[in-house]
Amino acid sequence: MLETDHFLDIDDLATDELHAVLDRAAAIKAGEDDTELPDHTLGMLFEKPSTRTRISFETGMTQLGGHAIFLGPDDIQLGHGEPLSDTSRVLSRYVDAVMARLFDHEDLLEIAEYSDVPVVNGLTDDAHPCQTLADLLTIQEAFGGFEDVQAAWVGDGNNVGQSFVIGAAMVGLDLTVATPDGYGMSEDVLDQAEAIGHPPTVVDDPAEAVADADVVYTDVWISMGQEDQREEKLAAFEGYQVNEELLSDSDAQVMHCLPAHRGEEITHDVLESDRALVWDQAENRLHAQKGLLVELLDA
Repeated sequence: MLETDHFLDIDDLATDELHAVLDRAAAIKAGEDDTELPDHTLGMLFEKPSTRTRISFETGMTQLGGHAIFLGPDDIQLGHGEPLSDTSRVLSRYVDAVMARLFDHEDLLEIAEYSDVPVVNGLTDDAHPCQTLADLLTIQEAFGGFEDVQAAWVGDGNNVGQSFVIGAAMVGLDLTVATPDGYGMSEDVLDQAEAIGHPPTVVDDPAEAVADADVVYTDVWISMGQEDQREEKLAAFEGYQVNEELLSDSDAQVMHCLPAHRGEEITHDVLESDRALVWDQAENRLHAQKGLLVELLDA
C-alpha cells in the first residue's frame, strides 16, 4: 500500500514506493501478477484531448476487472460554472479513484484537496508523472535496471521533461539535459533533483549531452496550447533535433513520449529505426498505470 493519498507528481511516491510500482507493473506485464480491481470505477476528467492516456487507463481498468468513465469538458460542469471543489467532492462519492488530464496544475491541486479518493495526474502543464512511470519501466526493461545507464534529454524543458528529471534522480539514473536558453527545466525541479541527491548535468550542446548516452529522450517543442509560439520556438530549437547526424557517433537508443512531430524534434528515420524504444514506451503506459492503480488502491 502506498502512503500517499494522491499521485500528482512522481515524487509523491517515496523511492521504495516508486520501485514497488515499477516492479508490480513489470510483474503484471509478464503475467506473473493477476491482481484485479473488481467493482472499482475510475473517473477520468479530460480537459485536454488524449490518445495514450485515455486508452491506457480505460483498457487498464477493464483488464483489472474494473470500469472507467470518460468525462470530457462537454460531459460535466468542469470549468462551466460549478466550482472544482464541488465537482471533486461529488465525483469522489461515486468513484474509487479520479484521473485528471488538465491544463493548470493548480486546478489539479484543488481537485485533490477536496477529493475523498485518490487523484492521479494524467498530465498538467507542469508535470506528467504517469509518463515518467512508463519511461522508467522502459529503461528498466531495456537495460536491466538503472545502474551505469546514461540518459540524455534533448529539447524543451517541458512537463514531461520535468517529471523525468525528478524520476531519474529518484532511481539514481545519470541524466544530462540539453535545452536552449530560456527553455530549460524550472529551477524548482532542478532544486528537487539536487535535494534527492542525484541532479542532472545541464548543458546547452545536444552533441555533448548524447556523447556518452545509452538512451536519448526528446519530446515536442510546441506543446498543446503553444501554437502561437511556433515560429519563435522553431528558431530557438534549431540544432536540437534528434537525427542521424546527432547520433552518428552513438549507439544510443531513443525515446519519445508521443505524439511526435516528425521533422521537428525528431526525424522520421530515427523514429522508425531499430534505435527506437518508443513503441515499448507507449505500451508501458498501460502496464505502469495498472501497477500504480493496484498499489494506490491497495489491492
